Amino acid sequence: MGLAVEHDVTALTVNPWLVKVAKRSLGRSRVTLGTVVGYPGGSQLLSVKAFEASKALEQGATQIDFVLNGGALASGEDEMVFNDMLAVIDMAHSALASAGVIVESEALTEELVRRACRLAERAGADHVVTGPGTATARATLARTRLLRDSVGPRIGVKACGRFRTAEQLTQAAATGATRVSAQLTAGLARGVADAGQLAGSAR
Repeated sequence: MGLAVEHDVTALTVNPWLVKVAKRSLGRSRVTLGTVVGYPGGSQLLSVKAFEASKALEQGATQIDFVLNGGALASGEDEMVFNDMLAVIDMAHSALASAGVIVESEALTEELVRRACRLAERAGADHVVTGPGTATARATLARTRLLRDSVGPRIGVKACGRFRTAEQLTQAAATGATRVSAQLTAGLARGVADAGQLAGSAR
C-alpha cells in the first residue's frame, strides 16, 4: 500500500477483507481504492454479490470490479447476466463509485466475450476488465484488443495481467487499454518512473 501512495498510482485494488485496512492506510491520498466482487468464477447468487459490493462500499471502496457469470452467459441466460451487472453497477454508482465487469475472456469464446461486452455497456459499466490478472502479458494484450473492439468509446478497458516491465504497460495502452492493472513492485515502479509514464493501477 505504501508503494501505491509513494508512486501516486491511479488505483489500488485489494482483497475484500483488506478494504477497511487499505482505506485507513491510504489516508487522504488521491489513490482510488478498489476491490473485486464475485471472485473467482462469478457464479454466486446476485444477493451474495450485492452483499459483497455493499460491504466493500460501506468500508470505503470507490471502485468495484465484479466477475461476470460466464456459466450463465454460455447457457444463454443473458438477462440473468445483465441483471447481475445492473444491480452491482447501480449500487456502485449510487455510492459515487465506479464499476467494472471482469470478463473471463480466457474461458469464453470470442462471440461470448463480445456478447458480455455489449451487456456490460448496456448495464452502464464504466469499464470492462480482461480478467483477474493471472494471464501472461502477451495473452492479456490479445484480450485487450478484443475487448476494445467489442465496446464503444464511452466505456474503458482495463488490461489486467502479469505485467513486469514499463514497456509491457506501454504496449497495453497501445492496444486500447485506458487502464493497466499489475502487481506493483518497487522494480516496476522504478521502471515506469524512469520512462516518465507513471500511470495505471496497482493490484
